[in-house]
Amino acid sequence: MANIASMKSDRLLLAAAAAAACGCTGEAKLPEKPNIVFLLFDDLGYGDLGCYGQTKIETPNIDALASQGILFTDMYTAAPLSAPSRCCIMTGKHMGHSQIRNNEEHFVPTDDRGWNTLFLDDSEEGQQPMLAGTPTIARMMQEAGYKTAMVGKWGLGFPASDSTPNKMGFDYFYGFNCQALAHSYYPAHLWENDVKIATGNETVMQGEPLPEGMDPMDPASYDRYGGKFYSPDLMYDKLEQFIVENAGGPFFAMWTTTVPHSAVQAPSGEVQYYVDKLGDEEPRTFGGMYLPVRYPHASYAAMVTHIDTQVGRLVAKLKELGVWDNTIFIVTSDNGPAHNGNSPMEYFQSGGPFSCAAGWGKSSLHEGGIRMPFVLAWGDRLKARRSSHVACFADLMPTFAELAGVQAPDNDGLSFVPTIRGKAQQEHDCLYWEFPGGKGWVAVRMGEWKGLLQKAARGNNEMELYNLAEDPRESVNLASEHPEIVARMWEIVRESHTEPVLDIEKFKMDINYPN
Repeated sequence: MANIASMKSDRLLLAAAAAAACGCTGEAKLPEKPNIVFLLFDDLGYGDLGCYGQTKIETPNIDALASQGILFTDMYTAAPLSAPSRCCIMTGKHMGHSQIRNNEEHFVPTDDRGWNTLFLDDSEEGQQPMLAGTPTIARMMQEAGYKTAMVGKWGLGFPASDSTPNKMGFDYFYGFNCQALAHSYYPAHLWENDVKIATGNETVMQGEPLPEGMDPMDPASYDRYGGKFYSPDLMYDKLEQFIVENAGGPFFAMWTTTVPHSAVQAPSGEVQYYVDKLGDEEPRTFGGMYLPVRYPHASYAAMVTHIDTQVGRLVAKLKELGVWDNTIFIVTSDNGPAHNGNSPMEYFQSGGPFSCAAGWGKSSLHEGGIRMPFVLAWGDRLKARRSSHVACFADLMPTFAELAGVQAPDNDGLSFVPTIRGKAQQEHDCLYWEFPGGKGWVAVRMGEWKGLLQKAARGNNEMELYNLAEDPRESVNLASEHPEIVARMWEIVRESHTEPVLDIEKFKMDINYPN
């Protein structure tokens, strides 16, 4: 994927400033270094927000951002799973070049509980780290003079590694180091910078059924899985505090909420609101890897609305501080929606226009797994619009570099600042994905065409071909009708795939190229 050179970016910024100063443009002069708030949901689907067509879950505050900013229709994550998606955001590298290409836990399970062992002994928490000294988007923003924070989930290195938020460019961190422990919304501890902080909650084991003798229809039977302190609230308070303390700016705040990843848990009053709205439902008495829940649909909806309410609070705070008009506010998700009994994506049609059946969302390279909601607001500076510019998370690094007036580290992205400013935008020649999980996936998007290879780790080399403009649900394979397009996509795969620098089996995938 092509890059925008830093010198060119600087010239564009200077030209825009000069044009605004002389009245040559109808837009207000854009400040050189806007604040950035980047809200990354966890497993939120393309169709889970009202502005993307959701009718059951209420998200009025995010919808309001979309009504005064830019709603991207063709924004892609780099991977259909948490850790590799976040690695791309941090480094600007797509999965053919990325260090982290799958979820990989730091600990080795010692019994059949798997990662749930961590709820008994959290001394092994954390995931595979990035290499020490890896250039990151946070370091880049520090070099541009920004105060940087991450509040939420990390998932890119265990606490004793060289890959913790503070060591990777964040001045401040509060939240979960470990994405496995983040499966509880009432955790016994969180991390503040490199210090483990007790929350006041008791440890709750996951992966166990509702005990015998408990009434499955009584909401009180499920109180045992909660706690006193709801982690999204603990994290929001720290986020707001960071912004208040750094309102003099510029600041870069990554808000990596764990919502709405399973287990599904929300304050009881907010759940009841959706029970009244959606009606009664069958309980989930065995949570699989997660927790039993009395109202899975209502709880999922309440979680999303809870964060939306916090978005409204934060916007009000930014206005109160007088920095709203100089703050870019982005809302997106790390990957597509999950398919399990706790995350009812088919009930909510979380994939939006894309299929959300089992195997078509999270952990797949179907559109439902990688096409993301992406809303960008900038105070009152933007003309509200929808953008069909095809972009990806690797683009964030060069985009933020251009906004901050610095040179980005080597990356696979393409700045979309021209799209933000309503100007002519350079387009990607193609986008590339690979994912070694789920029997192996490879995908290429080239214009309206998408090539998709499933079971790549099993030796399959029959690439499927879809026209996304006519067939967004990927239902009609046109590979046999357009062999020349398939051949070009194979060339892109050859050009884009490199062996991972980390010698980890779960990151590797031998691709069986056709002769």
